[in-house]
Amino acid sequence: MPRHRYLFDTPERFVAGTIGEPGNRTFFLQARDGGRIVSVALEKIQVAALAQRLAEMLDELERRGIEGAAAKATVNDDPAPLDEPINEAFRVGTLTLGWDTQDDLVLIEAREETEDQEQDEDDESEDGPDLLRVRITALATRGFVARAVRVVAAGRPPCPLCGEPLDPQGHLCPRRNGHRLN
Repeated sequence: MPRHRYLFDTPERFVAGTIGEPGNRTFFLQARDGGRIVSVALEKIQVAALAQRLAEMLDELERRGIEGAAAKATVNDDPAPLDEPINEAFRVGTLTLGWDTQDDLVLIEAREETEDQEQDEDDESEDGPDLLRVRITALATRGFVARAVRVVAAGRPPCPLCGEPLDPQGHLCPRRNGHRLN
């Protein structure tokens, strides 16, 4: 089956968001430009790692004096829900980050999860995993990071004893020898 490539150069919006209640949420990356909306599903840990790595990358570029990496204005933490309709284009297997020195833009690529992650990842090939590629400014990236951190933190609170997520009805805590902690 031919691959789909969803390419966005400085889209109007690029965010991480969720659908569902804490403990039963589905995480998405979503890009919107005009009437075109693409949503890809991924794991909570992938969102957290993406936000952390993007922040580290921008901090390092700024430390090195790369002019385009510095966020000179107030970061806009987009509080709006994901855009409708939310149709999952694919489930993310791998994420790739980069810095486009020519255009001073952050490059984020999300590739479809496949059974064989060693598949040909040649972008010109008609076969291979689907791809979402987004290029955004450093300021938009800082906004993405702020929202992603907030989205990840909005889940279930951690157990004060073991750190595992607490359900509203409590959980069987291994630090209490399997007794329920409410």
